[in-house]
Amino acid sequence: MTIATPPARDEAQVRRAASVDRSIRLIQTGATAGETCTPELAKGPWEFDRGPIGYGPGSSMGDVIPTGSPRQGDLPESYRAASQDELHERIEAAKATLGDRVVVLGHFYQRDEVVRHADFVGDSFQLANAAKAKPEAEAIVFCGVHFMAETADMLSTPEQDVILPNLAAGCSMADMADLDSVMECWEQLEEVYGTEPDADGRVPVIPVTYMNSSAALKGFCGERGGIVCTSSNAETVLEWAFERGQRVLFFPDQHLGRNTAKAMGVPLEQMPMWNPRKPLGGSTEDELQDARVILWHGFCSVHKRFTVDQIETARAEHPGVQVIVHPECPMPVVDAADGYGSTDFIVKAIQAAPAGSSFAIGTEINLVQRLAAEHPEHEIFCLDPVVCPCSTMYRIHPGYLAWVLEELVEGRTVNPITVPDEVAGHARVALERMLAAKPPAGAVAKAGTRVSDAIASPAAAPAAEPTD
Repeated sequence: MTIATPPARDEAQVRRAASVDRSIRLIQTGATAGETCTPELAKGPWEFDRGPIGYGPGSSMGDVIPTGSPRQGDLPESYRAASQDELHERIEAAKATLGDRVVVLGHFYQRDEVVRHADFVGDSFQLANAAKAKPEAEAIVFCGVHFMAETADMLSTPEQDVILPNLAAGCSMADMADLDSVMECWEQLEEVYGTEPDADGRVPVIPVTYMNSSAALKGFCGERGGIVCTSSNAETVLEWAFERGQRVLFFPDQHLGRNTAKAMGVPLEQMPMWNPRKPLGGSTEDELQDARVILWHGFCSVHKRFTVDQIETARAEHPGVQVIVHPECPMPVVDAADGYGSTDFIVKAIQAAPAGSSFAIGTEINLVQRLAAEHPEHEIFCLDPVVCPCSTMYRIHPGYLAWVLEELVEGRTVNPITVPDEVAGHARVALERMLAAKPPAGAVAKAGTRVSDAIASPAAAPAAEPTD
């Protein structure tokens, strides 16, 4: 069978096809078929900055936000009223004026109208490294969420300012594990396990936090012999932790912890859930004594939306489709998929696939729709038929990006993100341990699947950089 070469498309066509914001507006006006999780997605995010505190419309809108979470002040009217074309011109003009004094970082999950202005696009780990790679920049504008900007601040030079365009761009998963709750958990675990190492020198428990957590929790791990992990090096990190500890406390994402430990052969009965609202997290002392991995009661509301039913429907309607999901998805979804891995893995799997491949992707819709627009030689669609972007990533709008850049042109730094030295020191220790924990290439996909076969053989490839 000969596969025809897809017709060339100009940049504007690709942008229109990739724009989730445009898709939402077309659905809301009835100009195209489809469904969104809420009609409020069509509103400007500044409308939610003024209202009751919350994550905003999208996947996390039902999650409970902690009291005292950062809020964004009013965005000036000139930015709220400007068209997308005008904002594009203002952003480009400001960047041209600032030159090498600024670097703009854009997460894979950002809306396309923001990503088009990014100097680097990637996951949170890749973007933190990109921040390190530009020490000459006076300001780093991080188009992502709060914990990512914190990490960039800790890994960049002291002279650099890290700016988050909208302070309300938090992360509901990261908020599900706060320092006080984790400290209380740790104290209860010390009462159960004690603090003395065993005959092999392994301490009773090692704390491991996912990259998607606050600087305070990264500091907690660094101070207590623990480590940070990403979605691609989680197995390597758990191996590191098991060499040093009898068991692991893994937070905040239960699904990444469970999927990773299960793939390593840890039985589910040795992975109790810790609910911070219950004594001993809801487990008995015997259950905790038998535990290998203690999972925190946290999750990503984006990836929680994906289901086995969606996979079955995709396979029934698209024969030959390959299903790839993120390891933040629930275990039954990961088990039913053809492969799973970090956002960077998903991107590389699609780039490496032969033309004419069909993919159903279980991750955030902005990345999926962008991949579909950039790779017309494939059929690519989101597992979830309902358009429901990450609530907090969607709080970053071109209006906010234009505002922070034009303020820099005027010599003003707005929305700086700064991690206190007493937290940053311990957090950097945990991050440096993470940087050293490089997984073998290809280790983030299920072995033997069609998806992993599309990537270079682990035996022939160098160690992979950890990614989210």
